[in-house]
Amino acid sequence: MSVETEALTAQAPPTTALPAPVRAPSALRAFVANRAGVAGLIMILLITLFCFFGPVIHPTDQVQVNLAITNMPPGNGHPLGTDANGYDVLGRLMVGGRDSLEIGVAVALIATFLGAIWGAAAGFTGGLLDALMMRIVDTFLALPAIFVLIYLATVFTPSVPLLIMVISLISWLGPARLIRGETLSLRTREFIESARAMGAGRTRIIFRHLLPNTIGTILVNATFQVADAIILLATLSFLGFGLPPPAATWGGMLSQGTTYLGDGYWWEVYPVGVLLMLTVVAFNLLGDALRSAVDARLA
Repeated sequence: MSVETEALTAQAPPTTALPAPVRAPSALRAFVANRAGVAGLIMILLITLFCFFGPVIHPTDQVQVNLAITNMPPGNGHPLGTDANGYDVLGRLMVGGRDSLEIGVAVALIATFLGAIWGAAAGFTGGLLDALMMRIVDTFLALPAIFVLIYLATVFTPSVPLLIMVISLISWLGPARLIRGETLSLRTREFIESARAMGAGRTRIIFRHLLPNTIGTILVNATFQVADAIILLATLSFLGFGLPPPAATWGGMLSQGTTYLGDGYWWEVYPVGVLLMLTVVAFNLLGDALRSAVDARLA
């Protein structure tokens, strides 16, 4: 090597590998290697196809009550029988699942976004403002979520937009605490100090540096938020505070089906119970796999 080449090599700044592009392939490989996570993703895709495209293959009337075919066992024309109102159970499963998935995903997006912004702002600011913001979070966390939802459901007529808004306003508290913890560990890092030294403002640092470095935590939390929102919606519907009839909800189907379970009408309880359980388990498996894939300590 010549003297000029050695001098150029010595003067050249060391290359820094961008963390996201380097970690993305390894994270994807880690996720694919996680059989439980892949199984969860496949189940979510199948359930989504069942709920959104199933009614095209098996169209049924979910509006008009038909008392002539109430509580019919599974048979021709009704693969899973009918319920106490004459509705086709299979069609009701599809329609109810569509509302559950739409509300669950919408709640996850809104709650995670609000929680991430609140937590990042509190953790990065610190001091008195951080303490005040987190005391607000602790105050709302102390309120029993189900009681708040029931109260709001009795005051207002439940609808899909209203349920999304109400459940989101309760669900953002957990992500706020989670992202705040991540921010507290990131705000003293060198790249944050460098951004401050270059004159970057608080907003720019939060949105350009802090939040992108917590994207793994945000994605994992959003996955769990979907499952939590579906459970909350099912609980409300089971207690009679969900979407009003003739809207179909999995919790409402469970509530009505348990009334007739003693009469042997198992098809009004077990299919919806199994589908609800599989949906929640699938999102939890996906969340666990994502957490393992994006966590550098488990790589």
